Amino acid sequence: MKLKVFLAMMLSVILAAGMLSACASSSGEGAAASEAATETAAPAGTTAAEPASSEGSVYFLNFKPEVAEKWEEIAQVYSGETGVTVEVMTAASNMYEQTLRSEIAKTKAPTLFQINGPVGYQNWSDYCLDLKDTEFYEYLSDKSLAVTSGDGVYGIPYAIEGYGIIYNKTIVADYCALDGAVIASADEIVNFDTLKAVAEDMQARKDELGIEGAFASTSFAAGEDWRWQTHLANVPLYYEFQDKGVDDAETVDGTYLENFKNIFDLYINNSITSPNLLSSKTVGDSMAEFALGQVAFAQNGDWAWGDIKDNEVGEDEIGYLPIYIGVDGEENQGLCVGTENFWSINSQASEADQQATLDFVKWLLTSDTGKDYLVNQMGFTAPFTTFGEEEAPSNPLSNSILEYSASGKTAVSWAFSAMPSQTYKNHVGQALLEYAQGTGTWDNVEIVFIDEWAAEKVNPTAEQ
Repeated sequence: MKLKVFLAMMLSVILAAGMLSACASSSGEGAAASEAATETAAPAGTTAAEPASSEGSVYFLNFKPEVAEKWEEIAQVYSGETGVTVEVMTAASNMYEQTLRSEIAKTKAPTLFQINGPVGYQNWSDYCLDLKDTEFYEYLSDKSLAVTSGDGVYGIPYAIEGYGIIYNKTIVADYCALDGAVIASADEIVNFDTLKAVAEDMQARKDELGIEGAFASTSFAAGEDWRWQTHLANVPLYYEFQDKGVDDAETVDGTYLENFKNIFDLYINNSITSPNLLSSKTVGDSMAEFALGQVAFAQNGDWAWGDIKDNEVGEDEIGYLPIYIGVDGEENQGLCVGTENFWSINSQASEADQQATLDFVKWLLTSDTGKDYLVNQMGFTAPFTTFGEEEAPSNPLSNSILEYSASGKTAVSWAFSAMPSQTYKNHVGQALLEYAQGTGTWDNVEIVFIDEWAAEKVNPTAEQ
């Protein structure tokens, strides 16, 4: 499928879900252009960066620890080409909002930072520059994706992503060849009941298959539980919102929390790691288990390809399944597709720093080097007109998202962007860990999920 067609389909799914509605607030003023610096030659095979401000500099507060090294490389390359100072700081997992609050108050504050959609904009509206008259916004393929308020544009997505259950095609094929296998091919896994039957049978016959578990570790080390308290929790939340015809609510009923329990139980009870040991496991551990062929399944997103490639599992062995939780009609369910990655530029930075930052973003989206980093080295599916058909992602997980889009399956939008705060997510994660370890109950998970949602939505705190 052509990249532009894919983007159009992805964007229409997200638009239909109503995820990016405008939020009321005051708008900032656009940055004035600053003086240009002397242009330096770009490395061979790349597009030279345009001259940037001789006075301004860039300070990027990165949200994604898994690509921190790549951003450091980008900073060095861009500085080498332009002479402009680019500083990159990466927040620890689940610590972005706290880190941003600390850094934004400093004299040398981030000039480029991330907001989590409309909810994030409400928290950071005083620091978001209006981007409606910038080339950054002009390049966006579908303007409806931007975070807006009134006539202003305050956040622009830099990646469309998807997640689900990654599976090893070879292991699943080996399982299907066993006598008494409950499926003949992976194509038959189209609902929770079938997924459960396959995973439990794999776990019971793991020695025959030469694996150590059906599922990779359900990581719960400090800051490593986002796959469960946010991404997995998204699926029951999405279905509740679908029933109500909303994309946010002051209260939630927990209509599908029993389904949440069923899929979570499946993960922790058919795993390479005993539930009482999960508090020491990281996402890196989980992906290493999958990459080395020790397990058949691992929940994660297309960004995980960097952790999988160059190991035992080859590119042609990678497949994707939706996260089935046992709801009616889920045979037509696709992957979880959306974005929470919106860049904003600091409206309180100097005009020189604002222009230097806009120049840096333009280089990322238009130069051969910048685009290569975004698409090939970091695996982003970038929703910009500056990316041609030949610049579709090489990531096989991203290509699986393309395939699901082409199949007509209904993507699960990212309802978790409506969650009240990181503190709320952390409390859900803690309750899930206590349940997994046997020190807490599922009733407590439901209490946290429902009651703390209402408490924060009705009486918002500063901890967002």
